[in-house]
Amino acid sequence: MTARTPLDTETAQWLRLQRRAHHEFGSRLAAVEDWDGPTPDTEWRVRELVQHVIEEQQWVPWLLSGLSTRQAKSRLRAIEADLRHEWHRYSLAATTAWQDAAPDSEVNLASDTVTVVEYLKEQVADVTIHSWDLARAVGAPETLDDDLVAAVWTVFEPQRDALELSGLFASPVPVPADAPLQLRLLALTGRDARPAPAP
Repeated sequence: MTARTPLDTETAQWLRLQRRAHHEFGSRLAAVEDWDGPTPDTEWRVRELVQHVIEEQQWVPWLLSGLSTRQAKSRLRAIEADLRHEWHRYSLAATTAWQDAAPDSEVNLASDTVTVVEYLKEQVADVTIHSWDLARAVGAPETLDDDLVAAVWTVFEPQRDALELSGLFASPVPVPADAPLQLRLLALTGRDARPAPAP
């Protein structure tokens, strides 16, 4: 049996953050009561938001195994009705795949080829942002882990000018430069994270 190469500090940090992001999402998922309620992602109801995050986890083991997106797509299963169960299933599968992947291996995404660590950062960022979306949608606590927010900021802030042009995010929301980092991070992705006005 070949000994596994020790992980570098950056990879080990992002693997911890991946588990933390999944915990953040799972804790909000436990609070869902109305699956048809609206979310900050205006094109999605709660059910569709959760399905999206689960689908992203379905891809992870296949892409980390070296398959192309076309090959991986043919192996994806339809998501079953019990979304909490499906989240736990695919969250565990993705987390295990991340732990087993070689950090400098290449991953073939639809639009690019990146290293495992680059893909990991992208996935951590996606789950983190959608954890807040789900929290706002279901009235769960919206404050995210500080270390997670700080790490995801390092992913998105350098792409500030490209985020809106990508079409994946709404226009940035104006916030003060000294606003809390979570507020600035979410604003950068087109989310108004200020407290909802009282009815």
